Amino acid sequence: MDEEYDVIVLGTGLKECILSGLLSVDGLKVLHMDRNDYYGGDSTSLNLNQARSYICLWKRFRGEDKPPAHLGASRDYNVDMVPKFMMANGTLVRTLIHTDVTKYLSFKAVDGSYVFSKGKIHKVPATDMEALKSPLMGIFEKRRARNFFVYVQNYNEADPVTHQGLDLTRITTRELISKHGLSDDTVDFIGHALALHRDDRYLNEPALDTVKRMKLYAESLARFQGGSPYIYPLYGLGELPQAFARLSAVYGGTYMLNKPECKVEFDMEGKVCGVTSEGETAKCKKVVCDPSYLPNKVRKIGKVARAIAIMSHPIPNTNESHSVQIILPQKQLGRKSDMYVFCCSYTHNVAPKGKFIAFVSAEAETDNPQSELKPGIDLLGQVDELFFDMYDRYEPVNEPSLDNCFVSTSYDATTHFETTVTDVLSMYTAITGKTVDLSVDLSAASAAEEY
Repeated sequence: MDEEYDVIVLGTGLKECILSGLLSVDGLKVLHMDRNDYYGGDSTSLNLNQARSYICLWKRFRGEDKPPAHLGASRDYNVDMVPKFMMANGTLVRTLIHTDVTKYLSFKAVDGSYVFSKGKIHKVPATDMEALKSPLMGIFEKRRARNFFVYVQNYNEADPVTHQGLDLTRITTRELISKHGLSDDTVDFIGHALALHRDDRYLNEPALDTVKRMKLYAESLARFQGGSPYIYPLYGLGELPQAFARLSAVYGGTYMLNKPECKVEFDMEGKVCGVTSEGETAKCKKVVCDPSYLPNKVRKIGKVARAIAIMSHPIPNTNESHSVQIILPQKQLGRKSDMYVFCCSYTHNVAPKGKFIAFVSAEAETDNPQSELKPGIDLLGQVDELFFDMYDRYEPVNEPSLDNCFVSTSYDATTHFETTVTDVLSMYTAITGKTVDLSVDLSAASAAEEY
């Protein structure tokens, strides 16, 4: 370990693994360490009950008891602790293709994308034709929504003719929507279920971002002609860190698990100079890590409340979808931010045959996850087992140009990857001064079509 590296990465969470892969492909000498003896960190995948019992689901949430037999074989569970779907044409998929990690993974399309409105679950309409069929809107509202969808679908940033005289870098989303006369309920599902905004701040921000988000959703939906714009790896996200470990090894990177302490060392000027574990110090120019490795360089910004359910049926009213996302916009619940429901099943090889795994997550606004998450839990129907959890969220407060420490932000409550990969790419640019080339051939992640 007594060598010098360009970058030492601490923690094998998804963000750290993606960065490790990107930096290795760039030709940097990377050492990747984790204090745990398993991949994934906070975003690891757990089975039900296994030899390394401190990272199994049952031990973590139920103590010493063995799981009941009716839940099926423990080894058939791959329960992601931070479950997130990938937008089929989104930035993460482009990043996976850029690094060629897709050759280690198999994807399957996600069945359904739904939104909660006025106490019911509705399929998210993403195109002008779907808007006309959607029960979310009355007949006159459907026409107005269709006109808005047509505007968005035709909008081309490089072609002023498609702008219809509107400068979307200057007018707000609220102003753009008001020009089309859309109701508050329509704005709700467009902003939160299509554009995937987490709260209503976007209404007062330039409209271009929302239009781009809507176009990404529609393009992703069209790609596999399925019921949603999302894809998800077979066996869950636990496959991702290991895929990046393989990638990093191909490019000369070194992985070390089960390295206790991992103390970051600094020189007299306060710049990082190495990492010490078990009496050995590896020298480096830069450190990349999750917040737990440099607690004095982060601040708490909130909490995520989540419920994990094991079920024997699909979520009711989702057209028997074996994998689905439901977004519950803040306004529908009287909250300050959205609530999310994620469901996956044995068809993605994350549970035994006939079993479904559902997550309900939200930015915690109280200290009582059971009552706070009830609107989402009520949508699930009968559950076999239900676990509750809360975790703190942190963001970095240091100045990387002064100390060469690049700390990721904790995972948020969303059940899609768009915010996560934004953090990764901004960190990559801060570390290297470059941007990732995301103009890739999207067909390289087309395994979903085979299932």
